[in-house]
Formats: sequence, C-alpha cells, structure tokens
Amino acid sequence: MPLYKDDAVVLRTWKLGETDRIIVLLTAGNGQVRAVAKGVRKPRSKFGGRLEPTSHISVQLHQGRSELQIITQAETIDTFASLRMDPDRFADASALLEVAERISSEAEGDKRRYEMLVGALRVLDKEPAALLVPAFYLKALAQEGLAPAFDVCVRCRSVDDLVAVDLREGGVLCSECRQGRAVSLPALAVLRAILGGQLATALAVEDSRVCDEVDAVATEAIEYHLERRIRSRRVMEFR
Repeated sequence: MPLYKDDAVVLRTWKLGETDRIIVLLTAGNGQVRAVAKGVRKPRSKFGGRLEPTSHISVQLHQGRSELQIITQAETIDTFASLRMDPDRFADASALLEVAERISSEAEGDKRRYEMLVGALRVLDKEPAALLVPAFYLKALAQEGLAPAFDVCVRCRSVDDLVAVDLREGGVLCSECRQGRAVSLPALAVLRAILGGQLATALAVEDSRVCDEVDAVATEAIEYHLERRIRSRRVMEFR
C-alpha cells in the first residue's frame, strides 16, 4: 500500500501496547487521520517529542489495510514553545484541539479547518487573546453553516432591542420574543465582529465582562451543535 506525505497537527494521543501510541492528526489534505507511531514511547524513539498534542508537523504515513495508518516519518514545522510552557495557553490549545477533532471527518479533507487551527495555535503561541477560543468555535460553526444569527431577531426579524440568544431558535431575539440567555449590546457587537470579517478587532477586546459573555455564548453554541460538553473548556471554570 502507498506511502504519502501531508502536513498535520496532532490532536490527541493514547497508549497502545508497551511502546506504541495511537496519534490522531488533522491533516491539510486528508482530513482526520488515526495512525500508529511504533516505538514512540521508547527512550530513544526516532520521533522524539514531535508527536505530542499541538505539534505541527510534516508527516509521512503508510496506508495499510486496517483503519489505523502507520507513521513512518515526522518533522517539526512549528514548535509552539511558548504555548507548551504556559499552562493557561496550553489549556486554551487543548480546547481548540478537542473541537477540531469533533468537527473534522476521517478521510474527508478540508484545508480550511486545518489552516484555521494552525492559525489559532500560532496566535495563541505568539500573543494569546481572551476571545481566541470562543472566536475559533464560532468560526468553526460558520464553516459548517451552523453559526447563530446575531444581526436580526430570528423569530420576528426585528433589528431593534436585541437582548437575548437562544440557540434552539438559531440566534438572537428581541425584547418582545426574548428567551434563553441575556446578551448585552457590547457582547453582541463582538459576536457580530467575529463572524463579520473583523476578527482582529474582536480579539483586541479586553473587557472581562464582555469576554465572559462572548465565551459563554460561543461555548454553549459549539456544545449545542456537537451535542456534547467540551471537557477541556469546562475544566477552566473550576480553576
């Protein structure tokens, strides 16, 4: 069976036998790939530390008959050293990786997902922002056509007095139709900026109340559509 190369981010790993690991990758051209790294847990493994979560690598894989492919080579593209040394940044990175794994499909390449994840990790490594993770969640939903609507009331189409978000309804609601989670005008403006092509403006916001609101809406939105809790994000609530 053929060998092939691709660029990838390591999303998750777990032990296999005494010396091997299963590695979950998000690749640029082949979607989500699950592969075995043989001997990676040996002290003198040829892979070194290149197959840890958040690693951005150029990888060569052997596609055999089983569902698990085999990693034959791996070279580092980005080390993300700052991200790995900072517990808070690494916690945010884990939240990105968890969602990236849930929204990506095996054997279905989507380079936009890969590029968005790599971009988010690079920003996090260089200069973390409070709204990076929630912005990633909302942009990921937008790529899937699942982002909430924040411009008009999703029930009556009013553009005035928008005061709440209900994900079951599909987005923002006015004072006449309100139900769900209350949302302030500043938070609503940031949510619109994230989905409206003004990501840099949104990431520059530092107001803790606004950031908390946006984070809560985005986390609830991604969990609603994935139909599961984001473990790595919920851990942060108890730190």
